[in-house]
Amino acid sequence: MEVKVFVREDCPACPAALRACDGIANLSVYDVSDLNGIAEASSWGIQSTPSVVVVDSSGREVAGWRGQAPSASDLRAVLAN
Repeated sequence: MEVKVFVREDCPACPAALRACDGIANLSVYDVSDLNGIAEASSWGIQSTPSVVVVDSSGREVAGWRGQAPSASDLRAVLAN
């Protein structure tokens, strides 16, 4: 599985989302302030930061938190399944 994190530099809640993802091997971080980040966010329907999306090996979203940081335990529970 892959974890995609969408952040913005001036977002006060984004550091918590990044901390929740500490140690995750297959992690992609997208800054929605740049063109690549905006394009990726658009493809996943992301409209607010922080947002975290868990994608399975076939490219389907299996869990997501939009506009909020997940707890590390919630995120790891999804990844364990």
